[in-house]
Amino acid sequence: MSLPQRPPAAKLIIGAILADKDRFCRVIDDMIALFGTVDIVSPWYAFDYTDYYHQEMGQPLFRRVAAFKRHIGQIDLPLIKCRTNRLEQRYAAHGQRTVNLDPGYLLKERLVLASGKNFAHRIYLDKGIYADLTLIYEQGAFKTLPWTYPDYAAPVLLDWLAGVRAKYRFDTKATIFG
Repeated sequence: MSLPQRPPAAKLIIGAILADKDRFCRVIDDMIALFGTVDIVSPWYAFDYTDYYHQEMGQPLFRRVAAFKRHIGQIDLPLIKCRTNRLEQRYAAHGQRTVNLDPGYLLKERLVLASGKNFAHRIYLDKGIYADLTLIYEQGAFKTLPWTYPDYAAPVLLDWLAGVRAKYRFDTKATIFG
């Protein structure tokens, strides 16, 4: 028989897609006000995997990902997605988003992103939000899945996420051992 246990706290990450790199400074300040200190921020990546956002946000588009210092409860993901949706609305212009924010969490064994869209591999959480299992960690590296977004499958982002995972593991060991 398996006994229910409290799930481990997770590393909050939030990816941003935008055309105006300068806007990221204002968006990250708002995210810090909501979620606390940023631990690590990725370099800029060209977001050229799809034209899905071009009509709404323009082009060229760029991605940047922030990992936050304070760990979160996995159950908090729907509330966090609702808050990032409000940030997207705050930065909208003429009814169009200027930034797309993708919150999620990282654990030793996986990366989960939040989505408002249902799909076969997504599990409903709460508040209209689904959990998207995006990456799994096995045999010393993050592995993609058939539905992993191409930008999250890019080797440069996988390497960056591996560094975030190492920091998360260090932080959780430091918490356990004093």
